[in-house]
Amino acid sequence: MADYQMKPVLQKPPGYRDPNMSSPPPPPPISQQPMRKAVPMPTSYRPKKKRRSCCRFCCCCICITLVLFIFLLLVGTAVFYLWFDPKLPTFSLASFRLDGFKLADDPDGASLSATAVARVEMKNPNSKLVFYYGNTAVEMSVGTGNDETGMGETTVNGFRQGPKNSTSVKVETTVKNELVERGLAKRLAAKFQSKDLVINVVAKTKVGLGVGGIKIGMLAVNLRCGGVSLNKLDTDSPQCTLNTLKWLNIQ
Repeated sequence: MADYQMKPVLQKPPGYRDPNMSSPPPPPPISQQPMRKAVPMPTSYRPKKKRRSCCRFCCCCICITLVLFIFLLLVGTAVFYLWFDPKLPTFSLASFRLDGFKLADDPDGASLSATAVARVEMKNPNSKLVFYYGNTAVEMSVGTGNDETGMGETTVNGFRQGPKNSTSVKVETTVKNELVERGLAKRLAAKFQSKDLVINVVAKTKVGLGVGGIKIGMLAVNLRCGGVSLNKLDTDSPQCTLNTLKWLNIQ
């Protein structure tokens, strides 16, 4: 047998294309999709303009103004107290008497007739301040609890009280033939004879402050004096209680 010698296979160079082979079909064209139009966002979803800087500036101005106002108020109050050394006026019941006290029997019960005369002492302890008092409504009564009996009411005209001044105000009321229960009439008569009868004076007025000729406001106050018996009043002048702002009691 004859030996056949195999020839080496030649490798094709890069990029060689066999002319006997048909060319591959071209790739299909890429379809172009139409461009979508941008849909506008609703108004509620649109970002709002921020105005934080303006709000912060306004808040800072308000805070600074309040701080300055409070600071000036505190400084003014401190200067006022240091310069004028203000003190509240004092009130005391100097005297009280019942003139013509009479209880008489009537067909319907008993009748009371009397004239109540009270004297209230008012002192202004300040050396640079003036007090102004408006018209004062005064009511007087005797007895306590269920036995308290009115002795009439009157009005005292307003007045001015200067520095370091002491003023005595006389108040007079009258009742005539006022019907009272017979049992009450007997108790009042017995306590009047023994000077154990408790007396009460209640006044409603307005008090203002004067500084250097300038009148500052009028504050409503209630003044209650008494609550003591006639025999204790002979040896003592009880202090009156000053009530203002419906909750502040000063004695």
